[in-house]
Amino acid sequence: MPLNLAAVVCLAVSFLSIVGADDPYRFFNWNVTYGDIYPLGVRQRGILINGQFPGPDIYSVTNDNIIINVFNSLDEPFLLSWNGIQQRRNSYEDGVYGTTCPIPPGQNFTYILQMKDQIGSYYYFPSLAFHKAAGGFGGIRILSRPLIPVPFDNPAGDFTVLIGDWYKSNHTDLKAILDGGNKLPFPDGVLINGRGPNGVSFTVEQGKTYRLRISNVGLQNSLNFRIQGHTMTLVEVEGTHTVQTIYSSLDVHPGQSYSVLVKADQPAQDYYIVASTRFTTQVLTTTAVLHYSNSAGSVSGPPPGGPTTQIDWSLNQARSIRTNLTASGPRPNPQGSYHYGLINTTRTIRLANSAGQVNGKQRYAVNSVSFVPADTPLKLADYFKIDGVYRIGSISDNPTGGGIYLDTAVMNTDYRAFIEIVFENNEDIVQSWHIDGYSFFVVGMDGGSWSPASRNEYNLRDAIARCTVQVYPQSWTAIYIPLDNVGMWNVRSEFWARQYLGQQFYLRVYTTSTSLRDEYPIPKNALLCGRASGRSKRPL
Repeated sequence: MPLNLAAVVCLAVSFLSIVGADDPYRFFNWNVTYGDIYPLGVRQRGILINGQFPGPDIYSVTNDNIIINVFNSLDEPFLLSWNGIQQRRNSYEDGVYGTTCPIPPGQNFTYILQMKDQIGSYYYFPSLAFHKAAGGFGGIRILSRPLIPVPFDNPAGDFTVLIGDWYKSNHTDLKAILDGGNKLPFPDGVLINGRGPNGVSFTVEQGKTYRLRISNVGLQNSLNFRIQGHTMTLVEVEGTHTVQTIYSSLDVHPGQSYSVLVKADQPAQDYYIVASTRFTTQVLTTTAVLHYSNSAGSVSGPPPGGPTTQIDWSLNQARSIRTNLTASGPRPNPQGSYHYGLINTTRTIRLANSAGQVNGKQRYAVNSVSFVPADTPLKLADYFKIDGVYRIGSISDNPTGGGIYLDTAVMNTDYRAFIEIVFENNEDIVQSWHIDGYSFFVVGMDGGSWSPASRNEYNLRDAIARCTVQVYPQSWTAIYIPLDNVGMWNVRSEFWARQYLGQQFYLRVYTTSTSLRDEYPIPKNALLCGRASGRSKRPL
């Protein structure tokens, strides 16, 4: 049975006694159901939250405590994860199977999240099975606290724009294709806020400026986003205020989020908003409408074209995205006050993605290891000291060059280490990598093979800090990451079929300390499953 409101309040208050009761908290009750949706004109079985597809936005302010009671009315286990929310000291709430037991059908779980020291634009999504292909996703925005200066004037409106590729097939059929050892076909279309061509409009008033929070919630394709007759000023990327560069179009890779300002400074009519696939021979395009409130006419003619297969164009744009060093972040100190480029790294980890067959079935790997879930969430195995769930060191620090094999890949790292990670992509597709629990500095990216000499071209001054980064074909991307968040953290491809078939692993950021300053205890309401079932939890 679902927790009643009084129980949820008691649970939240007990948690807030540890995380900081002075910070505001917001309560949400969500019912997850199946429902008919028609995003591309064909009836599909979608995943709805409170009857909505996409799901409701989460509005919050830095350090808010977010209490979300999720009731699973599906006929299978379900989990939500929070793309970019760092879950400081609390990976139990991350909502991926390596950290959190699934919510059984007909039952509920209350997530207790804190937007600790974060601002910006993110999204949530269902992390189990292939649920992401059915919906269940929505936007997250974290506003700055009232006294923290923001490096632009308050916009007249603030819109969530969820873009992504889409299949007409139900998610269960897509999952069956993957489970059968096969690759997915090319998607059928692209959606904007869960709708097909011209299915959604955004109303603006002439002369005013609006903020669009754009997230690519799709399954595999990078998308180019543009607005007919208008430019976009980039102001924020996954929690970092950027140098305010003007773009005519913007490449948004799977899992990424961008905030742009758009001024309604054109003649009063309707304009196309366009999202189209990148780096594909067949280009899928969809449109929404930017509607001036005093519009004299609707959209007409073809939507404006954008870049298609050009990689250099995208690489140069990515390099142009820089941190605004003088802007405040979540706290009233400049974002450039952390001099990451002056800190010596203590470890270099090179991660190479690959594709291949294992026992006649399609699999994907990182450093030759194709991840298979254990029978128990890894974080629970750690907490209860259950042997045999995974092996530390089951994935190498460097590409092995060997064939793909199956394992529950976990890489051990030390709390408070400062490390370099190089993503190496020797395939002919664009990759997109995400690390839960962290924001990292994207210090370099280029074509060809990485070598120690590549460090000579790193940006050690104003590289963008974010949680999801692309790696171009036959190319590399390097990041610096301060491991300041204890926990078990998912490192994954955002190409969702690849993630499902093994292109992920877990980064175990470990300390022997048991202090609450380093990590919170297991939540009192944590679900237990697998070999952790029936264990005694320390009350929180």
